[in-house]
Amino acid sequence: MTDKDTQQKNRLQILQELCREHGLKVTHQRLEILQAVAGANNHPSAEEVFKQVREKLPTISFDTIYRNLALLEQNGVIARVQYLDDRTRYDSNLKHHHHLVCTKCRKIQDFYWPDADQMKIPEETGEWGIVQKKYIELRGLCRACLEAERNKNSKTG
Repeated sequence: MTDKDTQQKNRLQILQELCREHGLKVTHQRLEILQAVAGANNHPSAEEVFKQVREKLPTISFDTIYRNLALLEQNGVIARVQYLDDRTRYDSNLKHHHHLVCTKCRKIQDFYWPDADQMKIPEETGEWGIVQKKYIELRGLCRACLEAERNKNSKTG
């Protein structure tokens, strides 16, 4: 078993325990949905979760996927995130983290930034209201898109 497999298995166990703590049954369908979100490293959309789960459960409906994702998100089992393509995506990493987002291929990667987490929120935000969560999103080109861009430019130049 690889480190990634172990990490996925541990994350899935944590998500199952969170379901139980919130009084949610871990049904076969819900377990498959949790596995799809926990096993993804791309913060999957409801459509992507549906495609993956449907491979194992051909009769499952998109509505069932969507309702379960919403229920899991409402209970804090998974997190909901919004990105460049305006599609809601889901994140099973419940540790405080931030995201790197590629503006070309839309890849999303988690990263941790303890120094930023320790930064004090500016006082003037108090005039706006109450800040409940501090989250940082860095946008740019991922290494694969950057290299593809360089290769394209070297062939045309």
